[in-house]
Parts: sequence; C-alpha cells; structure tokens
Amino acid sequence: MKKMTGAKAIVKALEAQGVELIFGYPGGANLPLYDELPHASFRHILARHEQGAAHMADGYARATGKVGVCTATSGPGATNLVTGIATAFMDSSALVAITGQVSRHLIGNDAFQEVDTTGITIPITKHNYLVQDGDELTRTVAEAFHLAGSARPGPVLIDVPKDVLLEQCTPGDPEPPQLEGYRPTLKGHPGQIKRAAAVIKAALRPVIIVGGGIRTQASYEALVALAERHEIPVVSTLMGKGSFPNSHSLYLGLYGYHGRIAANTAITEADVIIGVATRFGDRSTGSTLHFAPQAKIVHIDIDPAEVGKNIQALIPIVGDADHILGELVGQLKGASHADWVARLQKKAEAHPLADLSGDVTIPKVLRTLKRLCPDPILVTDVGRHQIFAAHYFPVDSCRSFLTSGGLGAMGFGLPAAVGAKLGHPDRPVVAVCGDGGFLMTCQELVTAAVENVPVVALVMHDNCLGMIRQLQHAFYGKRFTSCDLGDAVDFARLAGSMGCLGLTVAREAEIEPALARALEAGRPSVLDCRIDAPANVYPMVTGATLMDYIE
Repeated sequence: MKKMTGAKAIVKALEAQGVELIFGYPGGANLPLYDELPHASFRHILARHEQGAAHMADGYARATGKVGVCTATSGPGATNLVTGIATAFMDSSALVAITGQVSRHLIGNDAFQEVDTTGITIPITKHNYLVQDGDELTRTVAEAFHLAGSARPGPVLIDVPKDVLLEQCTPGDPEPPQLEGYRPTLKGHPGQIKRAAAVIKAALRPVIIVGGGIRTQASYEALVALAERHEIPVVSTLMGKGSFPNSHSLYLGLYGYHGRIAANTAITEADVIIGVATRFGDRSTGSTLHFAPQAKIVHIDIDPAEVGKNIQALIPIVGDADHILGELVGQLKGASHADWVARLQKKAEAHPLADLSGDVTIPKVLRTLKRLCPDPILVTDVGRHQIFAAHYFPVDSCRSFLTSGGLGAMGFGLPAAVGAKLGHPDRPVVAVCGDGGFLMTCQELVTAAVENVPVVALVMHDNCLGMIRQLQHAFYGKRFTSCDLGDAVDFARLAGSMGCLGLTVAREAEIEPALARALEAGRPSVLDCRIDAPANVYPMVTGATLMDYIE
C-alpha cells in the first residue's frame, strides 16, 4: 500500500468499516483529521458540543445496531466526550471515539490541551489505544470496531497524537482482527440450557425479567415465543422496556424502584425467574436481601462478569440471547400458567396508571403522542419525565425506546434523538425531555437545524428539577433546595432563535394540534409543554422499603 498521512489512513480505515456518519468537533490536535474529512465517503455531523457528538453517535448506534463514531480534539475536547462515553459503557452501546492528542514528544510535559485520555477512559471503555505508530492505524481501527460491536457492545477509544496524524505512514490493508484472549462465548452451554428448561417446566409461578441486552429482531422474537409458548409473564428493567412488546397481555411493565405493583408482585411471589440480558441493577432489585425470596433464578447474559455479580443465580448461562432463547424455545413444549397470569393481570387492573389532574400533564402529552404517532423511536432524557415515558408510552418494536438507564446522564435526550433520526430517516423520532436536561444540550438544536434533521423535542416545562424535587419531597422533609429552575426560559422562542420550529402548549386543547403540526413540519421542532400541576411518579414497591432502593 502506498504511503499516506495518518489522518488519511484513519479515513480509509473508517471507510473500510462501512461508516456512514461521524459526529464531532474540531480542535488543534485533531485538525489534520478534519482536513481529510471533505474527501471521505461518509458524512460528518458538526455537533455544537463534544458531549452532544458522543450522545449523537450513541443514539445512532442504539437505533441502528451499527457502531457509532465520534471525534474530538485533545484536552477539553476529549474530556467533554467522557460523559457520552460513560453513558455508552453503562448501557452497552457500540461506540468508537477518536481523539486527538498532543504530539508524541510533548506527551507527559503538561503541554497545551494535554490530558491522559487513555488513563481517564480506562474504566469506561471496553478497551482503548494510544497509537504511536502510523503504520498501526488501520489495524487499530479494525480492532476497535470489532471490539465495540461484538459480544457485549461498548465504547472503544483511539487516542492519536497530532504528529502521527501528520506523518507519512504505510498503514497496510485491513485484515480480520486477531485478538489474543478475546474469545467471547456466544453459544450457551447445552447442559445448562437443558437444566434451565427442566426448571422452567416445573415452575408454577415463572417470570421473565428482560433487560437492555435484547438488541436483535431474532432475540426479540425468540423472547416473545418463549413467553407465549410457556405462558410466562414478563417484566422489564428501564433499559429493557423496548425488548418485549408493551401491548402484549403477558407484559406487566417495569419492576423495581419505579416499577408497577403487578410487576413487583410477580417478582416477590415468583418461584422461577428467567433473567435475560439484564445485570440485576440496584434500581431494579433494591436490597438483595429482599429480592425474589422464593425464586430459583436462571440468568442468561453474554458477559460472564455480570452473572452472579449482583444476584446469585441457580443456573447461569453465558452466551448470546439469540442462541440461548432459541434453544429454550425448542426444548419447551408449552405449558399453561393461566391462574398465575390472571392473578397478576387482575392486580394490574386494580392499580391502573392514573389520569393526573391538571390542564397539561406529562401523561396527557404522551398519550396524545401515542395516538398521533403510534410507532416512533422514543428517546428520553433523564428525570421524572423519563419514568412517566416508561409507564405511559408503550412501544412494540425493537430498538424503539432509547434512554440513559445506567449512567442517568441529563442532556442525553436531544442529541441522541438527532443521532437516531440520522440513522433512521424514515421513522419519526421524538425526544421527551425535562426542562433541566434539555438546557444542558439544547445547543444541538442548531445541529438539527443546520443538518436538516426533523426531530421533535417535547420539553416538559415545570420549572424544576422534577426527580430531585420528588426525592426531596419523599426523603428530605420537603426541603426543596436548588431544584427550582425559575421561569426565565421560553423554549419555543429559544427554538426559533436556533432555526427550529417552536410551539407553546399551555392548555390541554392545544396538545393535539401542536403535536400534529410538529410531526408534520419536516423540520426540527420543539414543543414547550407548560406543565400545569407537576406530579411525582411515586414508586410502587412490594417486598422492600423505599429506602432499600435509594441507598
């Protein structure tokens, strides 16, 4: 292969990986890469903040199942990516971040805009690289994509000194990565699957817990088949909300701290739990001393580090959900648990989701959206509105509910929605945001306007940090400290100033026409939803105290 600059080698390597989009922000250390981007076959999206670029790449990855790519310069550019990288790491999203670094002879000298990017990101990446030889760039990019997208997906970072980007190198042809020691288990152990099938067959009160690791249509359909064939009720984590059709009669909703009573009752009374692609996180289980006291637990996960980490499983099965669920479906001949299912469904009917009082409420906005737009990609920010969305907006297709569940990063919603829309231009994409989180990354409205990305952002404008206020109400004697955001911002006018359509919803009668206009606008739109009577999403917990979930 002929010689080329390191920057050009990276572009060629990204093209070899089939990259469609790269999200980023230029700076001195990665400027050589930007000098090559106009000649690339893929499209560059200029974010207005590096955090936005990382969330966009993450949203693109979650919506499409492909690897998202972002880039930033050294120093503050790289550190501004950290929140987005950590979000992708916690939620197992496939991401490759390429950062510029100071020239090799300056590393360790506290040079201008120098930070130890690889050191900072070790705990929040599957792997990272500091490339000091341009001839290694093609191989490194190929390895990074393989690591990011295989087994349990996650972020990989490539840090490249400026002089490596500028120097002439002979990068070589891309080859299939050969990573010593990286041998993820994809097929579940036949003996363990057989044991699990026997336990499930004998169950009287089985429950499936589904997490966020159901990412393919094959595993989605296999999970539905398992639940239907053996008549097993299904509960989900927040991340698992889109992993099973929410309108299905066997779906009981979220369990855990923000779970529904029927779902938490199912966990408390179950004699067998099949945990699929879930890490049994603390917001779901609460105190492990109280979790599922009567249940034998089958835990299916592709990451062996997650099995037994939080909850001890009687039958651990390491492998890909596509394979293991398919094998279980083949081994289970069918059963009925009609009485168990009917009792849980009766419990669900006895505690329906409320129609909250007030002129404009979050549930009313969400229910109107569902009526006008039944199957969007729904992206949430983080806070009280996020949990309302999880309860009041059912989704029935895979990869259609995107949220920051592990890190809980405020500011995720809008940029992730931009990335998701760029990945799926044929589907409506709606971001549900609180006013606090929206203000953290609202500058990405400019990106959406300039790049003509017609996302719809619903800002639940209640002038406060809703989840903080709820926690202060429940646990801090109603001492509301620093949760009042004030009423200085008019989000509709803010949207207009950034090149977007801005609409205000102040009365219930305005919800439907404003939503319809935004959905049909063909341009980025913001609905400033003036919440008349802010309401809490109180946990509905059985078998544990609320404080078990807070600690």
